[in-house]
Amino acid sequence: MGQTTTRTRKSAKTRTRKRARPAPTEEQLQARREAMQVAHEDMMARLERLAADPVEWLEFIETVAEWGARYSLGNQILLMTQAAERGVEPRMFMAYGAHDGTSGWRKHKRTVMAGETGFKIWAPVKRRLREDEVTDYEQRTGRKIVRDAQNRLPVVVMRWKFERTFELSQTAPIVPWADNYEVPTVQVRRQVKLHGGKQAVLLDGDDPTGIYDDVVAMIRAEGYDYALAEPGSDYLGTANGVTVAGAGTRLVRVRDDVSHAQRIKTAIHELAHIRCGHLDQVSFVAPVQHRGRGETEAESVAHIVCKAFGLDSEPYTDAYVMGWADGDMDVVRAAATTVLRVARDIVDELAPIAPFDGKRDPQPEAGTTPAEQVAA
Repeated sequence: MGQTTTRTRKSAKTRTRKRARPAPTEEQLQARREAMQVAHEDMMARLERLAADPVEWLEFIETVAEWGARYSLGNQILLMTQAAERGVEPRMFMAYGAHDGTSGWRKHKRTVMAGETGFKIWAPVKRRLREDEVTDYEQRTGRKIVRDAQNRLPVVVMRWKFERTFELSQTAPIVPWADNYEVPTVQVRRQVKLHGGKQAVLLDGDDPTGIYDDVVAMIRAEGYDYALAEPGSDYLGTANGVTVAGAGTRLVRVRDDVSHAQRIKTAIHELAHIRCGHLDQVSFVAPVQHRGRGETEAESVAHIVCKAFGLDSEPYTDAYVMGWADGDMDVVRAAATTVLRVARDIVDELAPIAPFDGKRDPQPEAGTTPAEQVAA
């Protein structure tokens, strides 16, 4: 009888296992460090301009609104800088995607065209803290570590790295005649939420955005009584709107004689005051910080949200923002971070990103922003 040879077939898991990437060379590591340093310097330069010139701030929030408040401060500036250098007007950024077609452009049956260079974007590197790192982390971030129910240390951002993302114009449909990709703008996402993707029908122009009732519900969910009021009535005076917190009173009042568009914007402005924390630990309407900064943050949030939903409003005059930052980069960075966080949270609540499997750009934890990581 002849000898029988038996071959063992590799499992699917073994066959599809990815090859380990070779460790980067010292030259590659140095190139990465230099690229991160350049990105850090670009960010600081942009923040310096934002702090010194109100027009720069207005242009900044215009771009934030156009992009649907998708990105954190570091990535917003990083992508804006790269887009300006390339002379492109971005519509949608997304990663190439997994080989199995479950994510990124591949999920949408699109491929990145040959020769295209991706846009750099900050991505957090997370892992669970070790016991010997707790003290250093708390000192560096100013955050107290809280263990979970199993007494485990939390998973936190340890550092930042660059990842590649590609703009829609750098891609092409895999099957040209079957291309039905639609940029998931905030307005499109809102239609999906309300109408299952069908075109929304406005009722006699009463609500040009379709978000007023939801905004009012969000204000009430914060514990505030909301109502329309006659101009000159208690608390309101000559203002379009007012938020009152203190002495057992929590209310929001908006003038009842303004246009529907103005009513919506004013309601969002007052919600922004609440979400930005302007009325925390204060009596009545006195803001915690410089009033100009508080008004700038609230008005910026309102403009971003309104424009994202198709209501283009004048943000404010230069006088509105003049002097609130006084050239202080730390102040303008904190304000920009607050505006982006609050605007994005409101937009996401009104038009969830989930139907499009969009990856939410994570907001950095305190003390762990890309700029601080590089500076360290």
